[in-house]
Amino acid sequence: MALVQISFHSNVLQKGTNFIAAMPTDPQQWHLENNKHYDRPMKTLYLLHGYNGNEWDWMCNSRVMDVAMHYNMAVIMPAGDNHFYVNGEGTGSQYGEFTGRELVEFTRKTLHLSERREDTYVGGFSMGGFGGLHTALAYPENFSKGFGLSSALIVNELKDKEPGYSNPVADYAYYRRVFGPFDKLKDNENNLEQLVLNYKKDGREIPGLFMACGTEDFLLMPNRAFRDFLIGEGVPVSYHEGPGSHDFGFWNEYLWKACEWLMEE
Repeated sequence: MALVQISFHSNVLQKGTNFIAAMPTDPQQWHLENNKHYDRPMKTLYLLHGYNGNEWDWMCNSRVMDVAMHYNMAVIMPAGDNHFYVNGEGTGSQYGEFTGRELVEFTRKTLHLSERREDTYVGGFSMGGFGGLHTALAYPENFSKGFGLSSALIVNELKDKEPGYSNPVADYAYYRRVFGPFDKLKDNENNLEQLVLNYKKDGREIPGLFMACGTEDFLLMPNRAFRDFLIGEGVPVSYHEGPGSHDFGFWNEYLWKACEWLMEE
């Protein structure tokens, strides 16, 4: 397993940033035996961390290297700061463009990854779960599938909030800076529901979506609500619930299941 950490200057973020890449470029014989995933070229998964996390979260807390080796898949883990992988206001806040376009172009060129969208996926947990779903929907030219584990689908909860609002995670000013004016959240590009409606209006094919959330997770209700929205709009989604809370015990289990789903034709 090749494991590298790369720093580079991001033009859209206007700063230096980091990512970690786990690449199964040196599989042993026992990895190859009876493993159909080595009968085709390597695929790529962009794997996103959660709020208050960094590019090392998946490496330190999950079996991501085993996943990469088993599925013959490069796993790219970027630093997303606390910006929900969306485009915010002002210079240096274009985290949607960074995750959905610039990072993909840079890693494809630098690491010689597949340029086929059919070989390229995105997913994550919590804030990164939102990011995985949003990035797949916002940049379908680069991603064929996206998944979210315990996704922080909080946009609809913010629409009616007023200055002075706060919760245990952050305050009004933070959410306003990340997602934009609250009175425009219903129709802007940071709203997953609006992205889906745009697809339907334009008659375009929607990327494959996978969702999973623990039955003891505080984000269960908004995940169910988005699932119901997708079903109501006739959009296919592979949705899963199981025992678990908002932690790597659940995310480790469903990372494997999500990647198994990614490999389905």
